[in-house]
Amino acid sequence: MLILGIDPGSHKTGYGLVESRGSRLVLIEQGILRAPTKASVPARLAYLNRGLSEVLDRNTPDLASLETPFYGLNVKSLIVLCQARGALLVEIARRQIEILDYSPAEVKSAVTGNGRATKAQVARMVGLLVGQDPTSWSTDASDAMAVAICCARRYRLDRLALLQKPRK
Repeated sequence: MLILGIDPGSHKTGYGLVESRGSRLVLIEQGILRAPTKASVPARLAYLNRGLSEVLDRNTPDLASLETPFYGLNVKSLIVLCQARGALLVEIARRQIEILDYSPAEVKSAVTGNGRATKAQVARMVGLLVGQDPTSWSTDASDAMAVAICCARRYRLDRLALLQKPRK
């Protein structure tokens, strides 16, 4: 199963494609979509959408997983982040790829066993899990790979849990 993980941002969006082969994880591609810094918000959103479209033209994931926004004190930043997330979601939905969301704590817990792990701990564990040296990756890309790994680890269990829920 090929899983696209995305760590959304309005200036830099990390992405990582991880293939789950049983219990083995294989890194297919990772990188960053860097929107022009001085561009307007609409121009940055269009750039992120086009960049993700190019990634999806090269690869056809079975699932896409995104990190949910973390609500901080700056509401304006949250709004722009949610707009960036929306620009990415549109492209994924347009291609009819199933989308799953995970909170930052869920991702950290699934990858490191600690929902409060540091970015360095997450990157190190991602490197160990895919068998590559994480020092050349940006934190945005390693965070995106962590989202994909979280999805790979939780997907089957989450689906089973849905089947077990009593219907009302």
